[in-house]
Amino acid sequence: MVDGMAVLFRAFYATSYTGYIRKTSAGLPTNAVYGFIQYLFDAIDTFKPTHVVCCWDMGSKTFRTEQYPEYKGNRGEPPEELIPQFDLVKEVVAEMGIPNIGLVGYEADDCIGTLATRLGVEPDVEVLILTGDHDMLQLVSETVKVVIMKKGKLNYAVYDLALLLEERQITPLQVIDMKGFMGDTSDNYPGVKGIGEKSALKLLLEYESIEGVLNNLEKLPKGIRTKIETDIDMLHLSRELATIRLDVPVACALEECAWDLQIESATRKFEELEFGSLVKLLQA
Repeated sequence: MVDGMAVLFRAFYATSYTGYIRKTSAGLPTNAVYGFIQYLFDAIDTFKPTHVVCCWDMGSKTFRTEQYPEYKGNRGEPPEELIPQFDLVKEVVAEMGIPNIGLVGYEADDCIGTLATRLGVEPDVEVLILTGDHDMLQLVSETVKVVIMKKGKLNYAVYDLALLLEERQITPLQVIDMKGFMGDTSDNYPGVKGIGEKSALKLLLEYESIEGVLNNLEKLPKGIRTKIETDIDMLHLSRELATIRLDVPVACALEECAWDLQIESATRKFEELEFGSLVKLLQA
């Protein structure tokens, strides 16, 4: 399962930092799409999935912005050269034979969470989520692994339950509670003012969950207790904003996303976009 926007944005910035933007001879920017395909092929070559699906954000308005209008309000407009590539990348993905999944009002994370949880209970199925978004770690389970793209080519951290516990000292559900306490500056919600990562982790290691902390407020140092009591509503809201939904009304049966690269239609699209080296890759 591919977190489409996370990979697309990564591809854009990885190929545009020098100031050069790849374009067709007609002037259409294509650098993010080109990089996206390279990242996708690298991951497919590395993990050899039997099925592939891409999930996408469908606009900035979601149920989270209804709950908290400032959600992601700190983000500026995307770069001008990236905007035409949002639709273009979905066209390319479709021509390759990969389903595009997204639903207005929800984020790609919610679609991924719903489908990963649903498909992960099927017999002999292991789900890998390709992303750069650490919020996805809450989806790790016995059958779902989160593949975090790290800096550099072919550099992945594959999180299962054991690695998450070893590296972060927390469980998937505690990933959500951590965000409840400390908030998320990139998504623009504050959590409890004055509680950072170290304090949040210490609280969860001792009391396991937000409920555990709230049930033991009288045992906490006065400073921490006061901070939590002052921001109790924001604590609950931040946890809600951080929680990836698992009940989105989207569907994708396994047979619909079987990995079967449509070489002819992909070649036509790559040639149209002047992706010469990728056309050679397809032919190989």
